Amino acid sequence: MSAFMTKSLKKVLGAVAVAAALAGASGAYAAGGAEHPKHVDFTFKGPFGTFDQGQLQRGYKVYKEVCANCHSATLMSFRNLGQKGGPFYDPKYKNPNDNPVVKAIAAEFEVPDIDTDTGEDITRPATPSDNFPEKYPNTYAAAAGNGGAIPPDLSVITKARHGGAEYIYSLLTGYVTPPKGLNVAPGQYYNPYMAGSLATQWDGDPHHVPVGGVLAMAPPLNQGAVTYDDGTPETVDNYAKDVSAFLQWAGDPHTTLRKKTGVAVLIYLFLFGGLTYAAYRQLWHGKH
Repeated sequence: MSAFMTKSLKKVLGAVAVAAALAGASGAYAAGGAEHPKHVDFTFKGPFGTFDQGQLQRGYKVYKEVCANCHSATLMSFRNLGQKGGPFYDPKYKNPNDNPVVKAIAAEFEVPDIDTDTGEDITRPATPSDNFPEKYPNTYAAAAGNGGAIPPDLSVITKARHGGAEYIYSLLTGYVTPPKGLNVAPGQYYNPYMAGSLATQWDGDPHHVPVGGVLAMAPPLNQGAVTYDDGTPETVDNYAKDVSAFLQWAGDPHTTLRKKTGVAVLIYLFLFGGLTYAAYRQLWHGKH
């Protein structure tokens, strides 16, 4: 099979996997009892909401220094970071591929490629046009490195989970001590915001099984773990909010543009409707 066909097949399979995740996510959430996500006043909420660029930059840093140690985001390209509305957008660079910050970020990563002279597999520094690379070479390696659990791709995680960014924030800040009577295996962590069924692990009243589930990911955020350059307090709460906002943007980078377009269309329709009604009244005035 040619290299082109191999890469195309991988993209198709990746798209199928994402579609399957999206299709099954809401059902999985509904099947298990879990706490409703906490309410967070994100700036991007509502019809006129927009992303805070400073928060997106901080969120990317948390993603890069914490989340990317286990998770991939393969549907996002580096140049997305420099597009309008993105964390590193600069109006001086209409083409995000020319943005020096984006170039520097991409150069920190290695991506797989093929040597056109020998046909051998190689790796090279990424460019802005490349997508973020896979963290692991295959699912077996991913499971082996994470206690048997495969870390989900974070490209569209906020679309694949009920509650979106608020769910991510709630999960990241929701680790608590398991209630007495709940048997949590070594290497597992209880979180009331994680969808699941704990009936088989519960020794208490079968009619009062705790909500939530267990996951193999240990609490990933610790106070002071990520250094912020803008003076924002380096707390778990801020880390969780910032990376949740970044992942919300990553899952739908055109949110702000779509909102602006929708508002403009509604204004146009309102004005057009008013003009049409006025013309109707003028045309038929006195004919009844």
